[in-house]
Amino acid sequence: MGTNGFLSDDFKQLYANFSAPIAEVDCGFRCSPYNERGIPFCCDIHHAIPTAYHPEWDYLQKNTDLWKEWRSDDAKLAAGLREQTPQGQVLIACRGFQHCQREFRSLTCRAFPFFPYITREGKFIGLAYYWQYEERCWVINHLDVVTPQYLNQFVALYEEILSSMPDEFEAFRSYSITMRRVFGRKHRTISLLHRNGNCYRLSPGSGRMRKVSPGLFHKFGPYLVAETLPFPDEKV
Repeated sequence: MGTNGFLSDDFKQLYANFSAPIAEVDCGFRCSPYNERGIPFCCDIHHAIPTAYHPEWDYLQKNTDLWKEWRSDDAKLAAGLREQTPQGQVLIACRGFQHCQREFRSLTCRAFPFFPYITREGKFIGLAYYWQYEERCWVINHLDVVTPQYLNQFVALYEEILSSMPDEFEAFRSYSITMRRVFGRKHRTISLLHRNGNCYRLSPGSGRMRKVSPGLFHKFGPYLVAETLPFPDEKV
């Protein structure tokens, strides 16, 4: 492994090192009732299309039949998504969540719904989430369930990725800038799972952080409605 990233054979160990469950419950079981297709949103190609690094794709092709390269009959859609796909990555699709082989989940599957948050100063300080999924993803609405093991493995993985792949560092730095811009316009704080194990509300303007209990983060869409239900066992 060098400054250009990873080799295909590296991914067996990378997967082993990032295998902790995101939560102690099946989050897909919790969100799928809200998807009209009855599929966990992160496993539904109509909502989220995973990517794989080129050497990762080579590794998957050699070791499993779970994945295929993503295709669409909609030429305009396909061209647009491929244009947005970062250089060095390929859009992929799995055979379906019913056929999931957990040891061969892609890194993007394992990381979802989080990405490494990079400060203005260029420091990777923790996990922020893809806010476009706020009303769909159960984990985003229950950040208190994220296990310490998952957080630690996420941080360790992206320390490797960001240090060995400068383009990825710049991509996530740019995405963090976009998040600050979007949340600043909406006068919202950013929910951050810090690498130190604590949770913070981060000001997109000043970068100041206020420590909070993860159970106090905002909820969205149907998950916010569920909070108003009178009986605890009805909440999801």
